[in-house]
Formats: sequence, structure tokens, C-alpha cells
Amino acid sequence: MHDIVDVLWGQDPPASASNVVQRHVGNLRRLLEPGLPARAASRRLVLQAGAYRLKVNAENFDLLRFRELCREADRMSRRGDAVQATELLLQALALWRGPTASGIAPASRAHPVFTAVDNEHLTAVKEAARLSLEAGPDLVARVLVVLQHTAAQYPLDETLQAGLVLCLAAVGRQAQALQIYRSVRNRLAEELGVDPGAELQAAQQCVLEQTIAWGRRGPRRATRAAEATVDVEGTEDAEPRGSAADGAGGQSVPDTLVHPAQLPADLPVFTGRQAELEQLSALWAPSGERVTVVVIGGMAGVGKTTLAVHWAHRIAQHFTDGQLYVNLRGFHPSGSRMSTAEAIRSFLDALGVPAHRVPAGLEAQAALYRSLLAGRRVLIFLDNAHDTEHVLPLLPAAAGCLVIVTSRNRLYGLVVGEGAHAVTVDVMKEAEAQAFLRHRLGADRVAREPAAVAEIISACGHLPLALAVVSARAAMNPAFTLASVAAELREGRGSLDAFTVEVPVADARSAFSWSYQLLSAEAARLFRLLGLHPGPDCALKAVASLAGQQPGRVRPVLTELVRAHLLFESAPGRYGCHELLRAYAAELLRGCDATDDTGSAGRRLLDHYLHSAYAAEVLLAPSLDRLAPPPHRAGVTVSCFADHAEAESWLDANRSALLATIEYSARHGHSDHTWRLAATVERYLDRSGRWQEQAVAQTTALAAAQLLGDVNGQAHAHRALGFAHGRLGHWDEAEKHLSHALKLFSETGDPAGQARVHRYFAFLANLRQWYEEALDRYRQAVDLYAIAGCPAGAASVANEVGWTYILKGEHRRAVEECGRALAAHRAVGDRNGEAAAWDSLGYAHHHMGAHYEALICYGQALDLYRALHDRYLEADTLVHIGDTHKATGREAQAASAWRQGLGILDEIGHPDAESVRKKLRQLHDPGTSSSHDTAPHA
Repeated sequence: MHDIVDVLWGQDPPASASNVVQRHVGNLRRLLEPGLPARAASRRLVLQAGAYRLKVNAENFDLLRFRELCREADRMSRRGDAVQATELLLQALALWRGPTASGIAPASRAHPVFTAVDNEHLTAVKEAARLSLEAGPDLVARVLVVLQHTAAQYPLDETLQAGLVLCLAAVGRQAQALQIYRSVRNRLAEELGVDPGAELQAAQQCVLEQTIAWGRRGPRRATRAAEATVDVEGTEDAEPRGSAADGAGGQSVPDTLVHPAQLPADLPVFTGRQAELEQLSALWAPSGERVTVVVIGGMAGVGKTTLAVHWAHRIAQHFTDGQLYVNLRGFHPSGSRMSTAEAIRSFLDALGVPAHRVPAGLEAQAALYRSLLAGRRVLIFLDNAHDTEHVLPLLPAAAGCLVIVTSRNRLYGLVVGEGAHAVTVDVMKEAEAQAFLRHRLGADRVAREPAAVAEIISACGHLPLALAVVSARAAMNPAFTLASVAAELREGRGSLDAFTVEVPVADARSAFSWSYQLLSAEAARLFRLLGLHPGPDCALKAVASLAGQQPGRVRPVLTELVRAHLLFESAPGRYGCHELLRAYAAELLRGCDATDDTGSAGRRLLDHYLHSAYAAEVLLAPSLDRLAPPPHRAGVTVSCFADHAEAESWLDANRSALLATIEYSARHGHSDHTWRLAATVERYLDRSGRWQEQAVAQTTALAAAQLLGDVNGQAHAHRALGFAHGRLGHWDEAEKHLSHALKLFSETGDPAGQARVHRYFAFLANLRQWYEEALDRYRQAVDLYAIAGCPAGAASVANEVGWTYILKGEHRRAVEECGRALAAHRAVGDRNGEAAAWDSLGYAHHHMGAHYEALICYGQALDLYRALHDRYLEADTLVHIGDTHKATGREAQAASAWRQGLGILDEIGHPDAESVRKKLRQLHDPGTSSSHDTAPHA
């Protein structure tokens, strides 16, 4: 009882301490033995001589099972069976769940009972390391997983650290082993003022001399092979075998060097990345006359090191003098970046240079390093470099050497100054990701659930690190369906929780944090704000609006983020961010930035898209009646456009962002922005054939306007939604929404709005061949435009009336109406309308058999559409030209015009492309009908 009270309250327990303990003991008894009557004696938790005893066995208490396994391992070790002993210790260590009593106050955790259990674990780890070195490299690799984690918790335990050094070297990771030794040596000196003891020094010497041999008593020094390594028996007064003529401080350069083989182990099965491997192989030739430097870059978790290691192993046989490897820790979370001096010293150690021959000073050491490599073929792998300065002194001068550098940063200095070749690693392609999962989960399991596999890959953003985390979880739970794994990811979309594991190096959030922590304050703020952006990528002016700064000030900050691979430049001036990085940025934003600042940034972004889209639409269709947005906030940068081409390109480039912004604004309560932005991009979405996207956007807009009680917004959303449903053939839905729109525009006294609804009704009537109803709707539209004082609208109706007469077969009447429309559009200066009228006239002449006149009219329309950069209607007119050529038997000209039109339609992703393909196929099948398209114009 005394111990329990002491642990819970220390030196100042309350008077009721014993009663509190007894009450909780009673609760524990009932938990362990449900149904135990009050005050009845417990069989599991009993009081003996003033102390509590918990009666358990190894089947239901992991500590007892741990001790049993350790005792059995000791018996196996005494019998000389190191393999079985190591296996038993690994089973015991697998039961460990972390430091004892980690959930209580730090002061209480120091109780001797708890520290004794921790010491049992520590002893087992040390013994596992010792025995694994007797057992063989396969078991060493398994022990290393536990050993590295434990060594990080006990950085000054020399026996533990010596075991780690030897185990790392035993699996070929000599550079890391020496790095661990130096780190421990420095820490011992800084914190305790002592040098490493004999055990740790002996471990280092084994690594330096590469004298680890497997046997009954673990690694031992092999016979000193002076003739095969550096002559370490010589004295400083001995005649040197060579001189460092390039300035190595007069130190001798050995004639015969150790041939290091330091590459980390390759994956047992490497999947995908064939394009990158071919690109890498093309950059290096075995007979190269100069040193080749390859920089492999990419975002965290994309698999840079994995790819580099695999390629290095593929070509290692060409480097007959060895392979050097060092992890420069350029983005280590602790900030303990390896210095260039440490890296060079590790290479000198690996090359077998004894300590007494290493000169003082970085420059002299670098010179010696270059001299050692002169005339030799060595592969140098510099992993995880921070910047150009980090690696420059590590570049050899010797022809025939290859340097592989990996980094999250874009090392422009190496490319520009040293002629390095840059290879950027992107996320996996779909087929590569599927192959990855087949390898991790088995081909049968993946084949059984193809839809779930596709969803998992999408949720992981094709990122190898995320796929590895998710596949590991699925592999450890074979009873789980992949659909259930996919559902878990779906529920956590926008969060990194599904990609979190216990080991930081394999944790997506931790991996991203290492890059983030190295950013400047301004870049870190901008990265967090980008977590607000809803689309896959954005332009400079959108980012400037988000930050509330001028584009010129934001550009260098974006460059810093691109250099850190936290963003990528998808096109000049456009910046993208991986979905999981965007989720990480959003997490940071919620934790770091004040709500007011975040809200202001979000509203500036909405203003940018609304006003920029409005500017593009006004330029592209100036005669169309539309609502001007309210003034934008301070700090917003609006995109401006010099001509139609710029405006159309901006809309195309930002389509996904605009649609995502509509959803984002609705989700965050900015309902006015929601319906206004949807109304602004209505024409663009319709003209580009994005009718399903239009329906989704306008449904969102309608809900937002209804939430506001904004009748005008509801009218615009109903009108656009009705027309989208009509385009999709949903006639009942179309009529319902258009009728609502007409009623609401009438209530608000908007005759131009009513007129446009009648035009939409007429268009849909033409689709259903209800021509008289269409003409009646057009007459009502003309009257309403007259009331509104909108001559451009009336001119557009005249052209649409002419088109209706074409559909009716009254071609001469159509020519009259379209001629009137042409004159009206010219009178108001509407070049878009003029082009449409020319196209309609050509269409009418075509159906009258006046093909020459038709081509003249089409030519006028084509010239105008090209001048206006209206890509869709340019394609539409080219298709009509092809139809006319086909009607006159000029099939080659018809095919040429159709192919030009098809190229544009494919480029903009318009659904009309399939009908043009059908026309081209029909040229080779004379028995197939090839009638002229008679779809109504809008």
C-alpha cells in the first residue's frame, strides 16, 4: 500500500489516500472478475501482508511471457544455438509496447519497480544484438529494427551503441555505423567530458578494418590483411607510397585502397519506375570521360532514395573500385544535419585511411579524398542532401566516377554550376501503384477488389509512402476487405491520420514536417495558407490574393516552396500541391493561424476567382446580360486579359479550381460567392460541353441562394440548372427549373432575365423538334429584350430564329432571318454574334444546295472565331465546312476540315468529338449514313 501511495502522491499524500486506493482496488476487482459480490474475497487481486498481489500467468500477462522467453533464450544461448536464442528474444521484444508506466507523471515513472522492467527490456535488446551477430545477417536485419529505436532512447549506453555500430556494419551499412560512432563520441565529450570506452572503440575499429566475421562468439577481427588494405603498420616517419599532389597537406595517398561496398540493401522486389530508370541510364555511360553527377529530386515520400538505391545496385558492377554511401540528413527532424566535414571524414574512414594520416582542415581532407579517387572508378551516393553547398566538396574530380545525389530541394546550383543532370521523381502512375499493391498484398487479393484498389490508390494520391503505410496496415489485417480499407480512407479524406504509423521515418506527417520546418517564416505562412486553396493548382495572382500581397513579393516565396518540393510548377506561373501535402498544410493552418486571418485569406481567394472569371467572361461575350460582382476586398489581385485567347486560356486552366471554389464557398458559408461564381461561369461551362459539371455547380449555387433567401440568385441558378438538364436530356427537370426561373425573374422585374429563359426554352423545344413552340418563345424573348433595352439580345434571338427555320426546312426564310441578325450584330458591334450569324447563313445555304455560298459564309465565320479565339465555335464551323465539302464529293477536303475540328474538340475535351470521329469513319464506309448535323444553336 505504501508504494502505491508514494507513486500516486509522492511526499504529500492526502489523509484519504488509503481509502482512495482501496476504492480503486475494489473497482479493479470487479473489472477483473465481473459479478463479484461486494466485499467478497477476490481470487485475482488479493491482499497479503499489507500488500496487493495480482495473480496472473504468462497466458494473460505479457511481462511474464516476456520473462519466460528471455529465460528460454538464455538456455538456447548456453547450448550454442544463437539462431534459436535470437528468435526467442525477438518474440519477447515484440511484446514491448513502450516505456513502462508511460501514461503517468514523469516523477512517478522513476519508481524502482518501473525502471527495473525497463532495464529488463534494455538487457534483452543488447543480448539480441550480440546473439544476432553470431546468428547471421538475416537475423541482424530484424534485430536492427528494435535496436535502432532503443538506441535512440539510450544515446549514452556504450554497450548498446557498440552493438548498433556492429549490426549496421554487418548488413553493409558501414557509413551509417561510423556516423553513429562519431555522434556518440561527440555526445560523450559534450555531456560527460569523456572519450568512448574500449568496447565502443573496438566496434569502430572492426568497421574501419572491415573485419567482421560470423562465428560462434560473434564478430571478431579477421587476420590483418595489410597487403590488401592500407599499410596501417607504417609509422609517420616511413617513406610514403604516394603524395597528395593536389594539396592534401602532404599526407600520403595509399597505393592500394579498401574497396568499400556501402550501398544500402535494395528492395527484394522493385516495382515500377521504368521510365525514370531509363532516363537515369541514358544520363550515364560506363565509358564516360568525366565525372557524372545526377540529382534525383522530389517531394517527401515519393521514393527518391528507393529509386536511387535500386539504380545504384543495377550499375554497381561497373564501379570496380567500390561504392561509397552517406546519409547527409539534410532534412532530419532533429536538425542534426551531417556536416560536409563529417561526410568527408566518413569517406576517408571507409577508404581505409588511418586516423593519423587524415590531415587537419576541410580543404586538406577534401583534397586527400579527391586524390584517393583519382584514376579509380567509384560510385558516390550522397543521400538526403540539403543544398548545393552541402555536397560540393564531396564531388570527385576523377573521370569515371558517378555521383548520385538525392534531395527534397531543387539543387539548381549543381545543375547550373557543375553540369549535373536533374531527374525529378513524381508520384507513381496508376499501373505502377497497382503493381506495388500486388507485391505488398498479393495478386489474388488485389484482383478480387479492383474498385477498392483504385480508390485506395486515389486516396493515397499515388504517393509511395502513403501506399506503403496503407498496404502495411492491410497486410497485417488479412481478414479486412480492401473495400473496408478504402472506406476508412474515404472517411478521413483531407486528413493525414490514415497515414500515421509509430515509426516517424515511415509516417507521412513526420516526413512532410522535416521539409516544412526548414522554411523561412514567410514561406511557412504561405504554405499554410495554401491549405485553404480547394483546387489542384493555382496561378500566381490567386496565391497573391490568398496572401494579401503583391505578386512580385509572393513569387520568390513560391520559388522557395518549389525548391523544397512542397509545391511544383505545373506550368509557367501555375503552382500545384500534392493532395496529402495540402491536407498537411490545412492541419498546420488550423493549429497555427488565427481564425480571423484565415477567414480573410479565404474571402480574398473567393474574390479573386469571382472577379477574374467575370473579367474573362465580359471580354469573351460582351453582349451577354450578366450581373457585375460587388467590389472586391483590399489585397485581392484580379487577373486581367489582353485578348480573347488569354481569357479563354485562363478559364481552361482554372476550370477545376473554379468548380472546387464553388463547392468550397458553399461549404464555408460564403453563399453569395457561391451563386455569383456559378452564374459567372455558366456560359463557359455550357460552351465547353461540361454539362454534368454545370448541373453539379448550379445545384450547389441554388442551395446557397435559397439559404440566403436571395431570389435573384435562385433565379439565375434555376435557369442555368434547367438548361444543363436539357442538354443532358432530362426534360422534366429542365422544364421544372426553367419555369421556376421564369417566375422568379418576373417577380424581381428582370425582363432580360426572363428573355434568356425563353431562349433556353426555345432551344430545348428545337431539340425535341417542337419548332412552333420554339418560335413562340423567341417572339416573347424579343418583346422582353425590347422592354429591357437590350438590342444585342434581340439580335441573338434573330439568329436563333433563323436556325429554327433551318431545322424546319424553310431555308429561304432562314437566310432572311440570319441576314437580319447579321446586320443587327454589326450595328451593336457584337463580333461574337456576327460570327454566329455568318455560320448560320452558311448552314442555310448548304441546305439550299448553294455550297459555294455556304463555304464563303463559313469562311467569314471561321475568320471571326479565330480572331476571337473561340476554340469551340471554330471547331464547330470547321465541322460544317467539312460537311459541305463532303456534300460536293470533295472527301479529302472534308477529311482535312473534320480532322482540324476534331483536334480542337479533343484538346478542349468536348463531347462533340465523338460525332466527328464518326464522320471520319463514314468516309471509309460508303454504306453508312452521313447526314449533315442539324443540332440547334444556342
